[in-house]
Order: sequence, then C-alpha cells, then structure tokens
Amino acid sequence: MIIDHVRRTSARRFFLALAVFLGSSPSSAQSVLLGAGATFPEPLYTKWFAGFAEQHPEYRILYESVGSEEGVRRLRDGAVDFAGSDMPLDENQLANLGHPVLQLPSVIGAAVPIYHLEGVTQDLRLTPDTLAGIFLGRIKRWSDPAIQSVNRGIALPAREIVVVHRSDGSGTTFVWTDYLSKISPQWKSTAGTGTSVEWPVGIGAAGNGGVAQRVRETPYSIGYVEFIYALLNRLSYAAVRNAGGRYITADLDSITAAAANSAQQMPASFRLSITNATGRNSYPIASFTYLLVRVKTGDAAKDRFLRDLLQWILAAGQRQAAGLGYGSLPPEIAARERRAIDSVY
Repeated sequence: MIIDHVRRTSARRFFLALAVFLGSSPSSAQSVLLGAGATFPEPLYTKWFAGFAEQHPEYRILYESVGSEEGVRRLRDGAVDFAGSDMPLDENQLANLGHPVLQLPSVIGAAVPIYHLEGVTQDLRLTPDTLAGIFLGRIKRWSDPAIQSVNRGIALPAREIVVVHRSDGSGTTFVWTDYLSKISPQWKSTAGTGTSVEWPVGIGAAGNGGVAQRVRETPYSIGYVEFIYALLNRLSYAAVRNAGGRYITADLDSITAAAANSAQQMPASFRLSITNATGRNSYPIASFTYLLVRVKTGDAAKDRFLRDLLQWILAAGQRQAAGLGYGSLPPEIAARERRAIDSVY
C-alpha cells in the first residue's frame, strides 16, 4: 500500500508539473502526447519529439525517462499514451496492459562496459567469461590473470573492482543480463535475465546517467550504460570479444552489423534479441529499443497524430539516429513496421 501511495503521489506531481509546463488548465492536456520509459534512447527521443512537434504545433510530446519498467507500468495504468522499453513484451505481458498496443523497434543501441582506471590510458579488452566473472563477484581485482592475459602490455593495478549496476527497473539491465545469461551458465542459473535482478555484488545507481556519474566519480569501478551515455560523459569503455572471437568496440558500424545479421530472424511480433549476435563485425551487446504505443485511444485526432509520428520516426527519424550514436533500423524491418502501423490505424 505504501508503494501504491508513492506511485499515486508521483503521478499527481507529474501531471501538476505538466500543467505548469503548459501554462494552462488540466483540460488542455488532451493536446499533449504523454510518454515515459527507457533512459536508453532518451537523448534521441528528445531530439525526435521536439523536431516533430515543431512541424505539428497542435500537439506537444512530453517524454519522461523513468526506466523501462516504470514506463510500462504507466502505460498499463493509462497514465501515458506510449512507453519506451528496451525489453520487448511477450504476448502475456501485452495482454496484461489492458488495451491494444503496437510494439515496434525504434532504433538500435548498445550497452557498453564503462570503467574508471586511474593511470591507465590504453583501451581495455574483456572476454565474455571475464565480464560474467566480474559481475558475479568471482573476479575481484583488476590485476586478475583473466583480465591481464588479454591486455598484455597494460599495467593493471592490483586494486579491488567496484561494480556499479542499475538500482531501478531498467531495460538496459535487461539487455546486459540477457547477454550475460547467453554467455555464462552460472549467471543464467543465479541472477538470470530481467529489468531487475538480484545482483551478486556491486552498488546501485538510478538511470544510465546515474551509473555513468557513479563510475566517473569512483576510481577502479566498472559499470554498464547505453553507448551514447559513455560518449556524452567521455568515459572509457572496453572492447568485448564477440561470438566470432574478435574484440569489437561499440560504434555505429558494429551495432548496425549486429542487427543486420539478425534481420532475417525478425518475427511478426518484432520481438528479437540480438545480444551475442553472429557475424564477424557484430558488437555482442547490441539491442533494439522499442516503442509501445497505445492504439484506438478513443480520440481520432490523437490516433492520427500517433500514426504520423510513428511513420516519421521510421523514415526521417532514422536518418537522425547516427548523429546521436544510435544505429538506424535495417530497411526491411522499417518497411515491415510501416505496414504494421497502416494495418491498425
């Protein structure tokens, strides 16, 4: 009951802030499209929504980056028109939302292992086993032979590794743990995959921005964030050995390669994990991020606006993705999504 009260209070504060933001009475909220969810794509969504709203002054689009888990909860409760989630929902989860929802990949991103090693200027390499060992608490020091053996010539300190993870329900955590579960049977059988897990070790921070800040401020730490947050915060991030045995650094080419090599496997539901993807140049911790959009809202004007927004995202919006460190969708997937939009609006 306490949690429900906090949630109701937070919702009231959100809508009060919205009314202040609009400078108008609550009745005018019908001209606002409300969204909430993943912090993973938030920098790009901010750019998209502001740019599209300028062309369509009849609506404002307000997106609150509160984490995938909270965004889905707000969509289920009817508090928002759409949610951002890095974790695609299965059929049961979609049915539990209580109203029809279109689930669409919007862009491709990646989770990267960021680290803070004072006195080390060279870029690190990490194997899948090493990453799992660190987050399981089995590998405790930077000088561990498992790390040193693939980073020859780098004088790694014999300092204890400080693990930083998300404290909130997070799609980025889902991507990270989905990868660890694929490459480590021990991780899969203990912590497993989810937006929230029981972490064997480490300290928590809220949001991609919170993890980035904590790692930046904590010597000898390691954490995981969406690729763009590593770039924006100028943090070091390691190359990770992929399924083909090559050490791959996250960049637009390697993120896009992971999706392109999996495009033919995309099912009609659009739910597809591309972590540990095949392909010589694929970055192994890449992922689609999703928009969950309510359809048949009961407001014909809002439905038309949602349709136009989604079609714009899948066309002009994709051309803006690279500028903020995201990979655009493979053309064949974007085309399938446009057909799905036309079928429900």
